[in-house]
Amino acid sequence: MEVILLERIAKLGQIGDVVRVRDGFARNFLLPQGKALRATNDNRAKFETMKAQLEARNLERKGEAGKVGEKLNGQTFVLLRQAGEAGQLYGSVSARDIAQALTAGGFTVERNQIVLNIPIKTIGLHKVPVELHAEVEVEITVNVARNADEAERQARGEDLTAARTDEEEERAQARVEAGKFFEAPAEGAEGEQTEAAPAEAAEKPAGKKEKKEKAAKE
Repeated sequence: MEVILLERIAKLGQIGDVVRVRDGFARNFLLPQGKALRATNDNRAKFETMKAQLEARNLERKGEAGKVGEKLNGQTFVLLRQAGEAGQLYGSVSARDIAQALTAGGFTVERNQIVLNIPIKTIGLHKVPVELHAEVEVEITVNVARNADEAERQARGEDLTAARTDEEEERAQARVEAGKFFEAPAEGAEGEQTEAAPAEAAEKPAGKKEKKEKAAKE
């Protein structure tokens, strides 16, 4: 389908450009969002009357996006999620989750403005672009952690994924060494008791016999 762009769209074109796009993309996004018109003769004429107004509106939106971008650029947003020892999330962080975090932080951002090609699936600091306008893009940091303490440690530059894995290996090694240390004495102690028991049993009958012989002599 051929459409006339009513605003600048990345990788498509500028205001007024006539471009060919997939029918589904046009029907489901461009046309209902008011970002384009079907490239009919009537709409071509209609666009010429709208062009000055559209360009003015685009400049206004760009200016507003620029002001928001100055405040948003470089900001860090913390998202707490459950994760395993190695930092793998039980689930993922999506563009919707990030948009909600920005909204909670006082920024009005739509999900489709979060440039996240694949969901985040590990804890850590993740750089995420945010497209506030076709000509205004900023970058934020998403700090995904298991709790607030870990989020602070990650913000200071600590890699908790590697740290927790090393700790786990150290604990496992300590258990092995402890098992070797306590295993030998335990077997030795049992062996000593086993050997001592017959000796003690042998002494008792001898003691009774000596008493009987002593009584007979008397």
